[in-house]
Amino acid sequence: MARRKKVYEGKTKILYDGPEPGTLIQYFKDEGSQTDAPAASEGKGVLNNRLSEFFMNGLNGIGVPTHFLKRLNMREQLVRMCEIIPLEVVVRNFAAGQLTERLGIPEGTALPRPIVEYYYKDDRLNSPLVSEEHIIAFGWAAQQDLDDIVALALRVNDFMSGVMLGVGVRLADFRIEVGRIWEGDFMRLIVADEISPDSCRLWDLRGVTDRTDGQPVAEPGPLVDVYNELARRLGVLPSNVTHTTKPSLIN
Repeated sequence: MARRKKVYEGKTKILYDGPEPGTLIQYFKDEGSQTDAPAASEGKGVLNNRLSEFFMNGLNGIGVPTHFLKRLNMREQLVRMCEIIPLEVVVRNFAAGQLTERLGIPEGTALPRPIVEYYYKDDRLNSPLVSEEHIIAFGWAAQQDLDDIVALALRVNDFMSGVMLGVGVRLADFRIEVGRIWEGDFMRLIVADEISPDSCRLWDLRGVTDRTDGQPVAEPGPLVDVYNELARRLGVLPSNVTHTTKPSLIN
């Protein structure tokens, strides 16, 4: 499919005009999502395209609305155009990253319940943590929007945690973006952007209880070669794509 006018380019993806009104073509780049990531990782975009397709299709299948329509080729997918709420919505199941740094909770500690956090989406400010008061005061979202975002994020968490556990992976935390779409006069929120190893913190559970008596031999650690290994375990690994890049994790 011929590419159309470029609408937006970020660190990991490019958006082009779609073939029909209200659609976009989302192209997955090989570049990393963090400034300390390698400049490019051959094949990462192909794998993230397949993995995001897998997760978005799964969410659509259980009634969680997303912007995903279909995969077009190895690097591109057709998505619905939506108004992105300028927030990164982070769901944490285990202490890690900024939560450990801010509160001194040992990494790996299971949280008593999933914690939903909001980060203002602005690379110039390094996406700072913000409260519901900030969000409502500055008009980024209304209280009803936030209630719906929490419900949406927790449903995504239930689905993702179950899928990951089924292939021996612990979902420590992840981030999503949420968009608004209008159907006539009715507005609803949908999961947008992508769901891939670039937006998840994943720990490998395989080998943790390999002793014959079932006792742990080690704490879960990062999933090695996360893109290839996760795609292999989920059965979505395309042929002739290999790389050994470490994941770009959320803070």
